[in-house]
Parts: sequence; structure tokens; C-alpha cells
Amino acid sequence: MAKKAGIFSQFRWGESYTSLFLGLTVVVVAIILIFSFGRNRQIKQTSSIQDSPENQEKKIENDKQKTKSQKTYVVKKGDDLWSISEAMYKSGYYWVKIANANNLTNPDLIFSGDKLIIPEIKTETKEIKTNTIKENSYKIIKGDNLWDIAVRAYGDGYKWVDIANANNLTNPDLIFSDNVLKIPR
Repeated sequence: MAKKAGIFSQFRWGESYTSLFLGLTVVVVAIILIFSFGRNRQIKQTSSIQDSPENQEKKIENDKQKTKSQKTYVVKKGDDLWSISEAMYKSGYYWVKIANANNLTNPDLIFSGDKLIIPEIKTETKEIKTNTIKENSYKIIKGDNLWDIAVRAYGDGYKWVDIANANNLTNPDLIFSDNVLKIPR
């Protein structure tokens, strides 16, 4: 009697090869699932499916009014968010606000011709002593901090780093009354 010859009858796989084949299959399926899950997480679902037509119209109207009150900036070749922030706000430190206003997941990826929303920056209404520091040294009084001292000395709070470096402060949060700080000019 002749045996039926099938494609699988020619292979005599032992248990180790069968386990290897099944293991590879599981790994491939797991990689496919992880890839598709990660890809689906990146796709943002819009809320327009869940919103009623009235809510959608209100949202569109609000967006139009926001756009009218906000400035826009067209990205030029060589621009980055820091330089745009310096041009718009006179300080590069507000680049984060621009990135957030434009929902940029990677702030390094902006291209020539992109239109960016430039949000209005409201300055804090924190009370700061109005007497400016014109000397090259300053005696700390109770309640002072480096930010306020930098604002009074330079008109720019971000210059607190210069004061901390000039005075070799290891912890800029620890300054004490009656100590004298050098104010670099």
C-alpha cells in the first residue's frame, strides 16, 4: 500500500523544532500587536463624533475668536522656537508657551512656511520692589529671592543665574538676610 505523500509528511520535526516555530510565531504576533497599539495611540480621536452639532458650532466660533485675538508667525528658514520667542517676546524662555499653543509634540520639528499661533503672554502681577539696584553689590533683606533681585538689577528675572554663578551659590534657593551679593555688570 502506498503512503499518501503530503508536504508535511516529508518533514520530521522533533519537539524542539516545533517549540521553536511556535515561539517565533508568538513573538511575531506580539510585535505586530505592540506596533499596532502604539500606532493607534498616536492617532488622536476627535471629539466631533461625540459632540452635538450645537456644541460643534460653539467650538468653531470660539476657535475663530481666539484666532482673531492671537498673533500668528510664519516660520522662516533657520527659525527655531527659541529664536521665534526672542523675536516675539524679547525672551527665548517663552518657547514652551509657543509649543503648547500649537500642540507641538516635537518642538524641534518646525518647517519653513508653517504658521504658528503666538499666544498672548500675561506677566505675573507679583509685587516686586520698585527700587532698582545700580550698585555692583547688594545686601539681602528678608523676603528677597534671586529672581526679584535680578529683575531689580537687570530688568530680567532670568539673569538670576548670572548672580548665582558670580556668588558661587550651590543652592540658589538659600540666600540669607544681611549677606552681600556681587551683582555682575
